[in-house]
Amino acid sequence: MATSTERVGIALFALGRAGMIHAGNLIANSRAELKYIIEEDTLRAEKYLQERKTHAKVLQFCEASVALSDPSVKAVLVCTPTPLHEQCVLMALRAGKAVFCEKPLSRSIDGTALCYNEAEKAGLPLFCAFNRRFDPGIRSIIKSVLGGKIGRVHMIKQTSRDASPPSYEYVKSSGGIFHDSAVHDLDVTLTIAGEAPLTIHAVGSSFVPHIKKAGDVDSVVITLKFPSGALAQIDLDRSSPCGYDQRLEVLGESGMLQNGNKRANEVTVFTSAGNTQSPILGSFAERYAESYERELEHFLDVVLGKAVCEVTRKSVLLASEVATACQESLVTGRVMTFQN
Repeated sequence: MATSTERVGIALFALGRAGMIHAGNLIANSRAELKYIIEEDTLRAEKYLQERKTHAKVLQFCEASVALSDPSVKAVLVCTPTPLHEQCVLMALRAGKAVFCEKPLSRSIDGTALCYNEAEKAGLPLFCAFNRRFDPGIRSIIKSVLGGKIGRVHMIKQTSRDASPPSYEYVKSSGGIFHDSAVHDLDVTLTIAGEAPLTIHAVGSSFVPHIKKAGDVDSVVITLKFPSGALAQIDLDRSSPCGYDQRLEVLGESGMLQNGNKRANEVTVFTSAGNTQSPILGSFAERYAESYERELEHFLDVVLGKAVCEVTRKSVLLASEVATACQESLVTGRVMTFQN
């Protein structure tokens, strides 16, 4: 484990959408040192590093053992396609490295449990990157609700819509809309509720031809009921013409909390012809930029022994189990009674 005075040496697995975000944050962070990028497209990775004047070694996946056997590497960030997550997590843990992994840790609940068993056996941190918990607005709402600011929760509502649909290739390997996308919203809802749901119902439709061809849906509504009586509804769409639409509202017995969309310019212009605003941000990378920075800071604190990992085994397994129940509800048309 790294000491509190040294930079944390890190190997990054894959330089895709998430990998690019994390690589940039690692390079900008004075407490981290990006030492390796494991990426099949080595020319692209080399170009990326050259443009940022960063000296890290680029390896192909078959050479990953070079990075994992380097004692200066204290942690690994896994940003590969979903089917490789579990393999990379287990490789890194067995090599004695702390692990930060994009969700999901595995394509199965048993695989997720295996990853945590391995981490506990090795005495190493395993962080599943539910970054939205680290968004300032969402974090404030969670803190306010758990602190009793609005009393007993009646209703939790989330809207989560992508600006444009992912590619056919991405959807085919994503694990489906519930595990790939809705699981972020489920994690936030479950954290706010503070309990597992009693019942789960999900319905969905396919409007985007290549998503339908991939065997998935692109528009879903999830309804949850909790033992406390609280209700939750999540509407999620892979395509939104107005931008990356992200809203959260929590109604309690003594008040309501809202977190709305972000814009590049928050000024509203009023004239005799009406009023205008800048469009809402167009991508997850823009909307949740600060949350990605903050989750990395938290992970470094955990590696350096300054914090206990906030994203626990219990919460990750619960979100995965609820996502699985959503998929079953969609397929069967039934309201699922949840057994946690």
